Amino acid sequence: MKTFYKTIVLSDIHLGIKASKAKQVVHFLKNHKCETLILNGDIIDGWQLRKNGKWKKQHTNFFKYVINLVSKSKCEEIIYLRGNHDDFLDEMIPFSLGNFKIKRHHIHYGVQKKYFVTHGDIFDTVTTKLSWLAKLGDVGYTFLLWLNRHYNSYREKKGLPYYSLSQVVKAKVKSAVSFISDYENELAQVAKARKCHGIICGHIHQAAIKTINGIDYLNSGDWVESLTALVEDKEGNWKIIYYQQWLDEFNKLKGQTQKNDLLKDILPQGVTTQI
Repeated sequence: MKTFYKTIVLSDIHLGIKASKAKQVVHFLKNHKCETLILNGDIIDGWQLRKNGKWKKQHTNFFKYVINLVSKSKCEEIIYLRGNHDDFLDEMIPFSLGNFKIKRHHIHYGVQKKYFVTHGDIFDTVTTKLSWLAKLGDVGYTFLLWLNRHYNSYREKKGLPYYSLSQVVKAKVKSAVSFISDYENELAQVAKARKCHGIICGHIHQAAIKTINGIDYLNSGDWVESLTALVEDKEGNWKIIYYQQWLDEFNKLKGQTQKNDLLKDILPQGVTTQI
């Protein structure tokens, strides 16, 4: 049984780099359904693909699944918003094919509130005014992800849990923390200027739901490290789903169901049990 949400927002999947968790995001989508799917930027990492990125089968599988949602009308609306890493989409925006649209920004009408949806990079002065510095920072982040992957392979062999080096570095560096705070405040002001109740964004790989000066700030995180989705239920309530936590619960429920089904097969009719 798939879990239904009014809206699912995914961002920063970065297809085309080794650290992208395309297989996991497809698994997540296969077990959830929604009226509106918003792909909020940096779905494809064009920056890395131009250099030494590698397109894999699971990256193609992601788009196969999305196309399947479009062709079989399994979503009422699929919105793909351009991010800074998939800026090659500038050449084709705006694009519309049935219920699939590629745009720069989007207005999302929730149950009771209106949200301005944007990837968020246009409000990042480093990305917009110092593109060379942004790309230099991308090189450093890519190195951290490479180091993180090898470090966690070692931790896994030792039976230790996952440890995100890049998240720790960002949390420790005072300027990075200050940047995130400024970024959130700027986006809250943008939503207010657009006469919206809230802002939905991505870009900084920091999933969050908070209120800033009366404006709802919602960030969908990423599918490189934290593996997070932003979802809206039928009542208009938002929450962040962490893939690993959801997967643990999913596997536990699946194992419970399999045990119960097995007992139904081996127990005499009319005999019930609870595990």
